Amino acid sequence: MRGADTMGRSAHQDEVEMACSDNDDYMDEAEEMAMMARRTNAGRRKSVSAEGFDPDADDEDEEQRVVHPKTDEQRDRLSRVISKMLIFSSLDIEQTQFVLDAMFEKIVRAGDHVIDEGDDGDNFYVIERGDFDIFINDPVSKVPAHKGSYKGTGAFGELALMYNCPRLATIIATTDGSLWAMDRTTFRRIIVKNAAKKRKQYEDFLATVPLLSTLTVEERMKVADAMVTKSYDDGEMILKQGDPADYFYIVIDGKVTVKRRGDDQNDPEHEVTLKHYSAGEYFGELALIQNQPRAASALANGPCQCAVLDVQAFERLLGPCKELLMRNIPLYEEQLSQIYQDMNMNE
Repeated sequence: MRGADTMGRSAHQDEVEMACSDNDDYMDEAEEMAMMARRTNAGRRKSVSAEGFDPDADDEDEEQRVVHPKTDEQRDRLSRVISKMLIFSSLDIEQTQFVLDAMFEKIVRAGDHVIDEGDDGDNFYVIERGDFDIFINDPVSKVPAHKGSYKGTGAFGELALMYNCPRLATIIATTDGSLWAMDRTTFRRIIVKNAAKKRKQYEDFLATVPLLSTLTVEERMKVADAMVTKSYDDGEMILKQGDPADYFYIVIDGKVTVKRRGDDQNDPEHEVTLKHYSAGEYFGELALIQNQPRAASALANGPCQCAVLDVQAFERLLGPCKELLMRNIPLYEEQLSQIYQDMNMNE
């Protein structure tokens, strides 16, 4: 198992950060500032908002469950918001209900400061509507510098909670909007603990995937943190030929069959089986690398499970594997060429 480094960083922290933020420039600078803050605060007495949290040692206490009453309309809106976010995607039904109970709505007006750099971290925020600007004080001039924006979607506030340090940026509403907030304790008990559990489940499996052998242990664990498990029934479509490329897949259990429709105008629905994949094998990378629509369809061959990585995480985390992935392109082209030759010979 990968241990925390000297900064106390763990892989589940990476997962939370990647799932919450959509601004890489802001993330890189804020992450560096967080590490500096931890060095500065080392050995000092921490405030209440900076209490440590060990997801492996923590036990759920029903008495600590936080419930903010909501109308049916509010609960329905919140359900729609969190259903779209990766950070909540691996929660079970009970955990999701805890999240729905614990979050509360915060209405903001244009110009409101949601969080201010240097303040203690109290809440994690999910955007339902509205635009927000990110500012970080220049270390020399101390003048706030604009680092990015959230446009109607996204989440923020997790870094101070994860790193036990003050807020690393100022977030200001540029339009009227609505946020859903979760307190620090609930965020740690549900989101952080679940991310750590998921990482452990993936750890042994990913070590057996040949593609990831070129990654360091730390890089591999970041991949594990960003992945989501999806289950498919026999014959269910996993990805469809012609659709935009959105995910990269690794088979965890079961089998996957890849098929491609030919260019025969007389029989446009005729499909050719290209390949079968089993546990530890991957697919879906070609369209992501070439930024093209899916060249084939993939279907579950019996019940199966896949570990899924979205396109943003794929580009960010599998950079060290890109050369190896590129080597597969000539193999795919040769395979397609041979299939079409065989089809012509049989006509």
